[in-house]
Amino acid sequence: MATHHVLSIKVRRSNLDNSLDSVAFSSTYPMEDQDTPQIITHIEHNLDHSLFDCKWVPCSAKFVVIGSLPKGSGTIEIFEISSGEIKKIKVIERPNSFKCGTFGASSDVERRLATGDFKGTLEIWDLEKSSQVYITKEHTDIINSIDGMGGSTVNCGAPEIVTGSRDGTVKVWDPRQRGKPVANMQAARGETRRDCWCVCFGNSFNDAERIVLAGYDNGDLKMFDLRTMSLRWECNLKNGVCSAEFDRKDIPMNKLVATTLEGKFHVFDLRTQNPTKGFAQVLDNSAQSGTIWVARHLPQNRDIFVTCAGNGQVTLWKYEYPEQRCHVDGSGAACGVAGKLRRLQRMLISTQPVNAWEWNRDHTGLALATAYDQHLRVVVTTKLNLQ
Repeated sequence: MATHHVLSIKVRRSNLDNSLDSVAFSSTYPMEDQDTPQIITHIEHNLDHSLFDCKWVPCSAKFVVIGSLPKGSGTIEIFEISSGEIKKIKVIERPNSFKCGTFGASSDVERRLATGDFKGTLEIWDLEKSSQVYITKEHTDIINSIDGMGGSTVNCGAPEIVTGSRDGTVKVWDPRQRGKPVANMQAARGETRRDCWCVCFGNSFNDAERIVLAGYDNGDLKMFDLRTMSLRWECNLKNGVCSAEFDRKDIPMNKLVATTLEGKFHVFDLRTQNPTKGFAQVLDNSAQSGTIWVARHLPQNRDIFVTCAGNGQVTLWKYEYPEQRCHVDGSGAACGVAGKLRRLQRMLISTQPVNAWEWNRDHTGLALATAYDQHLRVVVTTKLNLQ
């Protein structure tokens, strides 16, 4: 985004489409024996506190784990992989528990980590110096989710951070501007503020376009257009939205995955938006594994993604496109056509919910995972190049 204006989008609830038009229901496809990927826990490391998020430090063998100590303080722990083992090299501790983090708004040279904590504070850290370079506290409650964009991708707009909070607001920040957010999405006066559980950027394919997607505890999924400062689309998934991610942030919108409570997730085809039906989608409700906490697309192949479940199970999926991605309905309007889901593999890696997953963008199949069993895991998934 070339310029910024501090505006506030007041969102009124419309009659959300609860009928879930254009939904295709997937079945569980049998897995092929030949060339089937294998999900292998390479390193498992126990920590003595709660873990909430994990991120690879760009262009390195290091990663950070974000969490909370029993006494209520927050930790950012920096690890390094060396000779098949992990070594803790630094710890940053602060009075408030950390909840989430992202490197997305920082360059690969600076590699500054942005974090959200339980008190609603957004901070940016220079990890080399263990120092804070930016702080603002505009949220009044816990920051549940954070995402960054524009740090290392060329010609995709300004560096920005988006945060979603229990206070019901979604705020966009430019780390070059101190203090106030450059955009604030919240409920209109008199409307109930819902707990925002997840946020993400997408559609950032030039200096002007950018979308923020937000999911809420009541199942609302809202798409905000930052170029026009308007609500572009919304629907209700009937269950709290735990995680949402575009398959790529820096291309025109292609598809996204949104996960929910009760073992369900939705894949939306975003190429065609019908005026009344919205986007076509495929819904998977075959899992008997509780909440789907998170979904993450493989950076090297955007059609492959992983879902992490409440029973400690991770499942690898591939989205298969239909022969034609849109058709014209009876009224002459274009409608999207949903594809199908093929399950590639699934593996139980934890006794408790897997609450965070991070693919490595430089090494296909290498990933980090944290879970509520207080274990950090380095996971390797094989044969992804054959899918």
